[in-house]
Amino acid sequence: MHRWTDPAQTPEGLRPSVATFGNFDGVHLGHRAVLARLVEEASARGLPSVAVTFDPHPATIFHPETLELIAPGRLRDDLLATTGIDGLLVLEFTQDFAQQTAQEFIVRTFVETLGVSAIVVGEDARGFGRGYTGDVSTLAALGEEHGFDVIVLDDLGNGERWSSSAVRRHLAAGDVAAAAAILGRPHRMTGTVVHGAHRGRELGYPTANLAADSLGLVPADGVYAGWLTRVAKPAEDPERTLPAAISVGTNPTFDGTVRTVEAYVLDRTDLDLYDEEVTLEFVEHIRPTLRFDSIDELLSAMAGDIEKCRQVLASIVPS
Repeated sequence: MHRWTDPAQTPEGLRPSVATFGNFDGVHLGHRAVLARLVEEASARGLPSVAVTFDPHPATIFHPETLELIAPGRLRDDLLATTGIDGLLVLEFTQDFAQQTAQEFIVRTFVETLGVSAIVVGEDARGFGRGYTGDVSTLAALGEEHGFDVIVLDDLGNGERWSSSAVRRHLAAGDVAAAAAILGRPHRMTGTVVHGAHRGRELGYPTANLAADSLGLVPADGVYAGWLTRVAKPAEDPERTLPAAISVGTNPTFDGTVRTVEAYVLDRTDLDLYDEEVTLEFVEHIRPTLRFDSIDELLSAMAGDIEKCRQVLASIVPS
């Protein structure tokens, strides 16, 4: 996948094209359905497939206090790269950019820059352009005027509509399994391992603490079964992806006040992960964060957590 940010630098090999656009936060199954149709349609026309997205997410410009992103920045881009698209145009979203009308955005980006033969969208494609006026009917009218087709996919879901807002809602409740059912994969966080209070090591369960600037939405406080992946290791290395018990919270037993995300690799006390980049995948919620009255109670609970994690992960192949 070729990624670029300047429309003026669009490679000739990626125009004309079949294209789509959106925020793609989480790259969930609804997004993947649109992207799969995009690739299929592009292949049928003998053209490259291109997705257009924005950085930062438009909501973070207008309502920064209201939105936590599931997979910001390069997490989103890495997920998009797995969908088979040929190109990803990441447009800088600014107040000035937002002043474009829906018509100006479509013509400048898709007609003039990408020379589109067709635009593929979900039926919820709406609210683009100044005043949030753009929608599917806008695309249809512009397609007739400028000679491109508009292909619209119905909303999809299995019991509930696949959407980024639904994923955020499940993660906020700690229901990572429900989030995964929409994402089509376990929810992920990626960051550098940093030093913490070293209490886990003192208790016999050394943990890898993620840095505060790690990427990915932090789910509700609690203990989760999941996977820790050492990003720098090759895919075939058996030490790359390891089963883990993941804790999110403030360590109330020790009167902690800072919310942290840390992972204990099951049955491993020999790992030195400091300064490594790791990805954590959240597979199943084990229990909420609790305050224990003694270290012995904490240790007993941790032993139970680890056994539950082992049982959950025993029959699962990591993604």
